[in-house]
Amino acid sequence: MAPIRYIPAILLALCAGGCAPAAFDAAAESSKLSQRDADWSSLSFEGKDIDRIVSYWSDDAHLLQPGLPPIEGKAAIRAFVSASLKIPGFKIHWVSEKPVFSPDGKMAYVLSAVETTAPGANGALESTHGRSVTVWRRDADGVWRCVVDISNDAPPANDAPRASAAAQPGK
Repeated sequence: MAPIRYIPAILLALCAGGCAPAAFDAAAESSKLSQRDADWSSLSFEGKDIDRIVSYWSDDAHLLQPGLPPIEGKAAIRAFVSASLKIPGFKIHWVSEKPVFSPDGKMAYVLSAVETTAPGANGALESTHGRSVTVWRRDADGVWRCVVDISNDAPPANDAPRASAAAQPGK
C-alpha cells in the first residue's frame, strides 16, 4: 500500500513537466522572424495591400521616422502607410541582418538597410538610403509583430570612411 501514497507526487511531477513552456529554439525562431521580415519588405515594396502591410505591426506599435512626430498605434500607422503609398512613385524596400533575441526569446531586434524612392524637390524620383532598427515581440499566438520601428538616414557614402574611423578608439 506504500506505493499508492507516491501517486500524488508522481502525478504532480508529470503535470509540472507537461506544463513547462517549450524551450526557445533560437535557430527556428531566427528563420521564422527573418522570413517574416523579408515577406513584409516584399509586401511593402509592392505597395498594394495596406491591411497586410499594417498587420506586421502590433496594435501598440511605435513608428519613429526622421523629421516626423512619433506615430503611435495601428490606426495612426495605417494612416501613415496609406498616405505614403498614395505618393506617386513611392517605393520602400529593406534588407535585414540576422535577428538578435532576448534571453527568453520573447523579444528581438533587427537592423536593416532601407531604400526609399519618392519624388524629390524637383519632382523627379529619387532614392534615399537609410538604416533602421525594428523591435519585435512574439505574441501569445506565436506570431512575431513589430512593436518599435525606428529609421534614420544613412550617412552620405563619402562620409562613411570618416565616420568609421571616428568610431574606432585611438583614431
